[in-house]
Amino acid sequence: MVIVLPLSNKGKLELLNSFKRAALTVFALTISILSYAQTGKISGTVTDKKTGETLIGVTVKIAGTTKGVSTDIEGRYAIGGLTAGKYTLNLSYVGYTSKNVSDIQVSGNQSTIVNLILEEAGGANLGDVTITASVKQESVNSLYASQRNSTRISSGITADQIRKSPDKNTSEVLKRVSGASIQDGKFLVIRGLSDRYNVALINNSLLPSTEPDKRAFSFDIIPSNMIDKIVINKTATPDLPGDFAGGVTQVVTKDIPDSKFINFAVSTGYNTQSTFKDFYSNERNSTDFLGFDDGTRSLPTNFPSTRGAYNGGSTNLRIANSKLFPNLYAERKYIALPMQNYQFTWGNVAKFKNEGTFGSIISLNYRREQNQRIAEREAFDGINFINKYQDLNYRYNVALGGLANFSYKIRKNKISLKNLFNQSFEDSYINRNGFINQNTDIRYTSSEVNQKSLLSSQLEGEHQLGEKNIKLEWNLNYALIKREQPDLRTIMYGSIQNSNSPFSLIDDNTKRFFSDLNENNYGGSASLSLPINVFNKKGTFKFGGLKQLRDRDFSARIFLYTPASSSEFDANKLILPKESIFSTNNISRDGFVLDEITNNQDSYTGKTDLNAGYLMLDQALAEKVRLILGARVEGYKQTIDALNSTGQKRSYEKDFFDVLPSLNVTYSLNEKSNFRLSGSRTVTRPELRELAPFVFVNQEEGVQIAGNPELVRSQNTNADIRYEYYPSPGEAFTFSVFYKNFQNPIEQVTDGSSTADNLKFSYQNADKAYTYGFELDVRKKLTFLSDAKWLENLIAFANFTYLKSEVRSSIPGFQTRQLQGLSPFLINAGIQYNSPETGLSFNALYNRIGDRIGKVGNESVPNIYEKGRDVIDFQISKKVLKNKGEIKLNVSDILNQSNVSFLNFGPNNKTFNRSDDAIYYSYKSGTNFTIGFSYNIDFKNK
Repeated sequence: MVIVLPLSNKGKLELLNSFKRAALTVFALTISILSYAQTGKISGTVTDKKTGETLIGVTVKIAGTTKGVSTDIEGRYAIGGLTAGKYTLNLSYVGYTSKNVSDIQVSGNQSTIVNLILEEAGGANLGDVTITASVKQESVNSLYASQRNSTRISSGITADQIRKSPDKNTSEVLKRVSGASIQDGKFLVIRGLSDRYNVALINNSLLPSTEPDKRAFSFDIIPSNMIDKIVINKTATPDLPGDFAGGVTQVVTKDIPDSKFINFAVSTGYNTQSTFKDFYSNERNSTDFLGFDDGTRSLPTNFPSTRGAYNGGSTNLRIANSKLFPNLYAERKYIALPMQNYQFTWGNVAKFKNEGTFGSIISLNYRREQNQRIAEREAFDGINFINKYQDLNYRYNVALGGLANFSYKIRKNKISLKNLFNQSFEDSYINRNGFINQNTDIRYTSSEVNQKSLLSSQLEGEHQLGEKNIKLEWNLNYALIKREQPDLRTIMYGSIQNSNSPFSLIDDNTKRFFSDLNENNYGGSASLSLPINVFNKKGTFKFGGLKQLRDRDFSARIFLYTPASSSEFDANKLILPKESIFSTNNISRDGFVLDEITNNQDSYTGKTDLNAGYLMLDQALAEKVRLILGARVEGYKQTIDALNSTGQKRSYEKDFFDVLPSLNVTYSLNEKSNFRLSGSRTVTRPELRELAPFVFVNQEEGVQIAGNPELVRSQNTNADIRYEYYPSPGEAFTFSVFYKNFQNPIEQVTDGSSTADNLKFSYQNADKAYTYGFELDVRKKLTFLSDAKWLENLIAFANFTYLKSEVRSSIPGFQTRQLQGLSPFLINAGIQYNSPETGLSFNALYNRIGDRIGKVGNESVPNIYEKGRDVIDFQISKKVLKNKGEIKLNVSDILNQSNVSFLNFGPNNKTFNRSDDAIYYSYKSGTNFTIGFSYNIDFKNK
């Protein structure tokens, strides 16, 4: 595939040509080795039928041959070097009934995955009995076992299911999980609860937030082919973090592949309101396309390092220092190019004579896109519109990512080093036209660059100790988070409404802003699982601990263009165009100079220290009853150090100690259904940004946001009841009822000093709140419609979550309302077709969340609601080139309905009425069409 881009920059064009040559070389290599390694493999895992635990040391042999292996520390096995044909596996394990699994079809150069289950020998003579099953029966039994044996109320998706889907990244995969939805293409919502109430784990460690201003992880940065499994836990157990109320998402990435492989993918996309249309911004620098600023936007090297040092200088010295800033306000016109995405993954596995195995997976990902938003903003006081304007928002985004996992396992031990890196670059350029203050027409532009980096590294181990299957797990982790806003520029011109007066500079809104955030995360955890036997019933006693440290440093500097000398200033310069108004000639005594207006609160340091320990018992009480009982204790210390308005150092420090018990009971009604009961205590903690007293201006919404260092954590009580029925593999019917009580829930609120045209937001604890609801999930094959064979591959699914919430307060006159950030309902529905015979797949997805409070109002400003909208996505894919290649077509957000946040003035509470309510912020993003091609080269081990 050759994509010709109309780039004028010679260096970029040369680099692009290099990419093309490399891609063609890889493709040629692909074609040349298609005939390599035409032997197949059988691989999978072996688990206990009742508990779902993987079994270590099970002997798995090919019947009638000497080929055989023992399952490793993860319960996995792999037997390679098999010619095409049918095989039978023999399984044997001390204390378990032996099993033969027949009719396993192996094709040349392919891996056949067969997951197996073993059942404990139940009597004196059963040790001599061998169970015989076909591979089809075993696949059914294995899936039933995995669905039934979860210790918690959870939903998940495995690598095998992901492999059969056309999803390219983790956020797309999560759309298929019951009770989950994705916002903005990357952020996870569980049971209608947004980022504040959810936490994520990657490979047994807390996942650092990719968004420094809130607790949210951008799941679109992890390629789907890197995932081993994803589980969303909706109830607590002692071995999970205690800081959640919605769900805990566990993402496990692959480490040791089944065989050596190379995979590459390329895709391009068209946006209906952006692609090939005019696209404006300030001039880009030479490395923006790689996701890094080249330093052009940084503070000048020799510029004074503090506000006092700069403002304390003479006028002439300040003019000289102001001239060090390049004039970057000139607007440039580009053409929005199609979205581009490139992905390369390499996997390797080596087996040694000492039974050791070393595996590695390395993945690189690059994405670039240009989108235009047409947005509206209104400020309404209930009688008049104070401000009203329209934005053309041009967003240039680049994401560069990498994943590198290395693992070594030998017999009953495994050690892994897992690394994730992501570099994100967004240049948001706004052209704004409208009026403010009821009497002033404005022309406003801003250029805001956000450059974010995430590096996460983990060293972890799993070990089976002794002959009693004692299991030790440990994890050491480090994460670095950086966010830079180099030279956020704004400029505003105004003119008296309905007059012929020229537009002149409004200097209060003409600024340059620089900020730098650095955060280090250090952590470690360990756990020990001891097999026990109580009244001849198997169980596990598990205990462990965790420590997590966060250390953040933030600083900002803010400058304002003002007349250098009131007596010498040439007022004619106020009407100069933005391209030349701040040129070097106009930074002078009769022109402009920068005035630093950095406040004492514009920098802070933050620290958190989490220490946790837990005890957990997982015990079968009877043939059909399983109990998971225990408690987690968490000690948490949060510290914010900042200067107050007078320049005095303030330290805001709070310590919390929580005992978090949990109980999960599972009653197996039969082989296909369970009844579950769960109760727990959890907490919800504020983010560092929510604690910091720093005030930041959101350029898109035109509002101020400040933290509150007096915030405390919310204490949550959770109760769940669930019935689940699995009629056949891939089908499910589940119904859950749940209740949550929040003490001191954290909400984003409107500051008491806010007015309609000067909104300020902060965070505060409400007194208490509760929510209750139910969740219904159905997955059903459509074979009941007719006997047509193709209906075996067609599945319809739907999930509906209903939530009722209420916030209460002891404040006189307080009116009860729903909890901020909580959607009253969530709908996910779709239909999916996947044909292994033809390689054709398609799916259609529908999603909607109910209107929810985005920001809590006050006496003069009503609640600001986020309006729900209907989202429909469609995807179709086709396997080609002997199933090694795949072509995909995605159409996302087909309806392209507006994203609307509104001030709820109307009498019909919580429902948007355009004649009564005011638009706080509204925009459309367009419909995206994406076509891609991927190719996989699998070097099967002989």
